[in-house]
Amino acid sequence: MLKLFKSVAFLEGISLLALLFFAMPMKYVLHSTIYVEIIGMVHGILFIAYVSNAIRYKIKLNWNFKTFGIVCLASIIPFGTFYIDKKYLN
Repeated sequence: MLKLFKSVAFLEGISLLALLFFAMPMKYVLHSTIYVEIIGMVHGILFIAYVSNAIRYKIKLNWNFKTFGIVCLASIIPFGTFYIDKKYLN
């Protein structure tokens, strides 16, 4: 289960970076929304999977609210999930 959470965290982090640093500039520079639609959908699914796994781990590892909040907050900060992987998922 930890391996799955680490994989989802990595992919969620990559999808957020792709959305912010590739798809959004393409939307505003080239006026092409297809990248935002595709990458945004993938990111949304991975975000839900990440938070679902965080809830499972909160219960399994008896995380306090602060730890759980940090793990969830990291999903909306660029490079945040990579930090969580190193600090909390080892």
